Amino acid sequence: MPGSPALSYRAKALKPSLTLEIAARAKALQSEGRNICSLSAGEPDFDTPDFIVEAARTALHDGYTRYGPAAGDPELRAAIAAKLTSENGIATEPAEVLITNGGKQAIYNLFQVLLNPGDQVLIPAPYWLSYPEIAALAGADVITIPSAASDGFQLDLDRLDAAITSKSRLLVLNTPGNPTGRVMSKDELFALADLLRRHPQLLVMSDEIYEYLLAKGHEHHSLAGLAPDLKERCFTVNGFAKGWAMTGWRLGYLAGHADVIRAAAALQSQSTSNVCSFAQRGALAAIQGSRQCVQDMAASYNLRRDLLVSGLQDMDGITLVPPQGAFYAFPQLPDHITDSMEFCRRALDVEGLAVVPGAAFGNERCVRLSCAVSRETISDGLLRLTRAIQNW
Repeated sequence: MPGSPALSYRAKALKPSLTLEIAARAKALQSEGRNICSLSAGEPDFDTPDFIVEAARTALHDGYTRYGPAAGDPELRAAIAAKLTSENGIATEPAEVLITNGGKQAIYNLFQVLLNPGDQVLIPAPYWLSYPEIAALAGADVITIPSAASDGFQLDLDRLDAAITSKSRLLVLNTPGNPTGRVMSKDELFALADLLRRHPQLLVMSDEIYEYLLAKGHEHHSLAGLAPDLKERCFTVNGFAKGWAMTGWRLGYLAGHADVIRAAAALQSQSTSNVCSFAQRGALAAIQGSRQCVQDMAASYNLRRDLLVSGLQDMDGITLVPPQGAFYAFPQLPDHITDSMEFCRRALDVEGLAVVPGAAFGNERCVRLSCAVSRETISDGLLRLTRAIQNW
């Protein structure tokens, strides 16, 4: 038998997903009859609201089953532009919006059209695990800007400033953040804007997919809305997955300078082409409809987040920065546990608890837990986590 075909250097450079490894192991144990408690979910546990489903169903019957414009349904692009203008304070035209197959494709397209080999992408850590891999696929060099639980996972602007070089091309923001749940305050964003004005070559991608999922007392602000003079350098990534419980619909969007959006649309026309036509009509119903369903889901996450946070704060040796948004907590394990991947493997094998190792997010000392599960699952998971720590 001949050997397998040689892979490209890009494929060889991709790192295996630690989250997929944990998920595959959990599934294998379940198939063996093990009782598994999973706090690893990265998606809402709600069904998509009925009015959105009905809009997509109607669109199917109305003939939205053909190819559409690669950049997206014109009505949806216009609705998103109006939303960004009114809700986020970012004056946006429809030509500055691209509809993508989920937020991940928005990030991929942006990186591909902006970055050249050797460009530097600055990524604050902890970070969503796909940012470095997508940057590497564009040939860019990843520079991480670490933060610690002891500092509240706050972005250190002095450290960021020191990391910027002539090769620095793009800064990645994520607020509310995955995995920490941290929300950048208005004052933090104003201070960041001042720093960016001193580095005019640096562009910004702001991932705001969790903007509607906020803990009580916290508000979401968009950098491009607070600093209109930086708008031409800012690119907003968002979508429908988290706020409207539409992860499987694969509906995201990218907003920014029209020239970059045209380039990203051209790239998309040669890869996936348009996003599913009738799904976009569901997204149009979502963005034009009442936000009550979003608010109801966010309120449920708040109650469950409070339960998760309370349980973690009662554990000996745990250091927790209370999450301010999204639906995760990112506790730091006790000092004697220094390998998050091995801890998660053992927690799964021994206690039947599936959580995500902090190593996947650039922090070896933490684990990510989700509250996008039932209260009963959270309580069960906290008990298993306590045992896993005690038995380490």
